[in-house]
Formats: sequence, structure tokens, C-alpha cells
Amino acid sequence: MTDALELDALWEDFHRAVNMTSQELAAWLRVSDADESAEPLPEHAGEPLGQHVLAILQKRRTDLTVDDIEVMFDVVDTVAAEADVENEPEADRTHRRHRLMTVGHDPLRP
Repeated sequence: MTDALELDALWEDFHRAVNMTSQELAAWLRVSDADESAEPLPEHAGEPLGQHVLAILQKRRTDLTVDDIEVMFDVVDTVAAEADVENEPEADRTHRRHRLMTVGHDPLRP
């Protein structure tokens, strides 16, 4: 289990990495999962990881579960690994942006 200081640091790192609001993330998950004929129900939209990030954004730190903490570590690591890629073709950049937005990080934000 993570101690209080580690959890505080993770909470800050997660909220720094996830720079979209819960409303923005929910809207993105719906749009990214929609097809030409229908949009999914909000609670079923997007990848499971994106849904879990959305759930974490709506929690207080004291309500986090072990699964939440694992997801938070994964998101922080993913954003750190992918957010600093330069000189890639525009198509790759767009694909990477959409992939990161699925976990709540928009790389075009300062």
C-alpha cells in the first residue's frame, strides 16, 4: 500500500498530468466512441481506462481504492512517456493527442 506522503505526491502528479476537467473528459469519451449512427450512453462511452480516470476525477483523495491508485500511477507514467515527443509527423501527433486525451491529458494545453 502507498503511504500518505506517496499518496499526496501521486495525487498532485495525477492532477497535473490529467489537465482536462471531468466534463471535458466525459465529452471526449462520448465523441471518441461515437459512430455515424449513434453516441453511446455516457456511462459506457470510451475505453475502460478513460472511464476509470473519469471516476477518479470525481472522487476525494480519501475515497481512492487500490485500483484507483494503480490507474493513477499508470496515467502519470503514460503521460510522462508520451507527452514529450517532438518532430513526429502530423498524423502521428494527432493520433498521440487523441490517445492521451482518452486518459484526460490534452498535450495542446500549456
